[in-house]
Amino acid sequence: MGRAKLPRKSTAIDMTAMCDVAFLLLSFFILTTKFKPAEAIAVTTPSSVAAKVAPSKDFVLVTITKDGKVFLTIDDEQKKELVANSLNTTRNLGINVAAFKKANFIGAPLSGLNAFLAIPEENRKGDQLPGIPCKDSTENELTIWMQVLNEAYAGSKMELLLKGDNLSKYPAFKNVVAAFKKNEIQKFQMVTNPENAPAGSELWKKSMSGDKELDN
Repeated sequence: MGRAKLPRKSTAIDMTAMCDVAFLLLSFFILTTKFKPAEAIAVTTPSSVAAKVAPSKDFVLVTITKDGKVFLTIDDEQKKELVANSLNTTRNLGINVAAFKKANFIGAPLSGLNAFLAIPEENRKGDQLPGIPCKDSTENELTIWMQVLNEAYAGSKMELLLKGDNLSKYPAFKNVVAAFKKNEIQKFQMVTNPENAPAGSELWKKSMSGDKELDN
């Protein structure tokens, strides 16, 4: 008696559960993703070839916009508190120290500092702010800021960065550097947009030799 032949059926896979999981994951990533907010101070830095990386914390950053406005960022909250207390003592400004510590940057004259700190953080935009006066040797409040910072960083190294827009004019840089020199600050780092070294250059050869050592 011959064997009964079973009818062949195609294999069917139920994808319903997998689709549900995929949509759940997609919904999770959409809801939890935080988009990068627009920069309060818009600056397009020039490109350069450099091997040194600027510090990402505990730094002091001076920013120059394309319009020549100057802004100051102090990353260390303890130093910010020292700076605020020093300005209150020496200049009698009556700064709200707590608000000063929370501010991401400073972009107003000393006389308008309290009004600046009263602006909600999300509304502080560089193009709408006057910046720190730094026009010439007689009107250069950045000199005062650097003096107070020198005192706050006494006994420790201050990582000073200078970030300028590619379209900013030379006089703006000159006045900022003059404020540095007046406080005997001779060393600072320029923040630029890094690019690869030209093929065949000494820096390119050095980087290539370093890569070969890592491979070995």
